[in-house]
Amino acid sequence: MSDTPTDTERDTRTDYNSLNTDAMQWVSALAALIGLYLVASPFVFEATDAAIWNDTLVGTAIFLTAGYNFYRLSKDRLASVGVASLAVLLGLWALVSPSIIEMGSDELATGTAISGLIVAALSAYNAYANRKADTPERTRARA
Repeated sequence: MSDTPTDTERDTRTDYNSLNTDAMQWVSALAALIGLYLVASPFVFEATDAAIWNDTLVGTAIFLTAGYNFYRLSKDRLASVGVASLAVLLGLWALVSPSIIEMGSDELATGTAISGLIVAALSAYNAYANRKADTPERTRARA
């Protein structure tokens, strides 16, 4: 008898390495939109020059990194774990930057911190899910 699974055995086996790319695409799109919010927010709220530069540069970088992963996922490829990790770091910087940089208004500081927290969480999930999906399935040792 052969050790290879039959078609019926393959159908009942759960594939743990599958990833819903449509859902991950939405996660990347939401992070990219938050990056656009960061770019626009210093022009809506009262902001210092440092806050304008910070939010514009960080927001643009978040938009580009999340947008890149959105593009990859739209082409049925896995998102780049490295790019998602960079977006996590950018989100963490946006989270702590209001305590380091004078923002000019409490609304801008709060919006930047909350946006950074959400981007960091979404991008961390994106990196985790895509890394897990990219892991080769381990074969069990035969007894």
